[in-house]
Amino acid sequence: MSKLVIREWSEADRPREKLLEQGRRSLTDAELLAILIGSGSREETAVALCRRILSNVRNNLHNLSKLDVNDLCKYKGIGEAKAISLIAALELGRRRTEAEPEAQPILNSSRRVYDFFKSQMQDLPHEEFWVLYLNTACKFLDKQLIGRGGNDFTPVDIRLILKFALQTNANSLILIHNHPSGTLSASQADKQLTKKIVQAANTMDITVNDHVIFTDRSYFSFRDEGLI
Repeated sequence: MSKLVIREWSEADRPREKLLEQGRRSLTDAELLAILIGSGSREETAVALCRRILSNVRNNLHNLSKLDVNDLCKYKGIGEAKAISLIAALELGRRRTEAEPEAQPILNSSRRVYDFFKSQMQDLPHEEFWVLYLNTACKFLDKQLIGRGGNDFTPVDIRLILKFALQTNANSLILIHNHPSGTLSASQADKQLTKKIVQAANTMDITVNDHVIFTDRSYFSFRDEGLI
């Protein structure tokens, strides 16, 4: 019998493909471990080997994490490199349980947006246009630089804004750009661009919560001024 590697299995049996198609939570512990080791031996597939290892530790990942390199290398198909990969992955899992989840800021006012992002925009000699992506609770998900320009103009691709919104599963957006000149008001071009973005986002059921213009000392909010 020739050695079986994951890419040679039938489509339904490949853990990597299963993860891509059905999500990581669809995989069994043995399938996740099989992705780490990549292949088994001539006698058994990677998944079968991992099932056997798990069975020997009573299907308990905590017990598995107690095994060292020598313990794992006793299994045919597990060499030193594979054993180290398994131990490293289990150690990362242990450390994750100790780590505190990062609290995402709630950006539900222009002042909070300004305080959150002012260090990014301060002292810039040119204009930059950013978008903050939020969930339904106005919690920050991600940020994206959309355009960088000169002293008074920044090219903005609306399609790019919406592309990142879909990638992050955002429910709402906050538009941000700066005025290096210190002008604390919205130009006609700023208003027209905001209107276009709002209209485009609405077609995808995404809300533009605000457009905040930054200067080094203060900010201008479209929502606070009734412009959005």
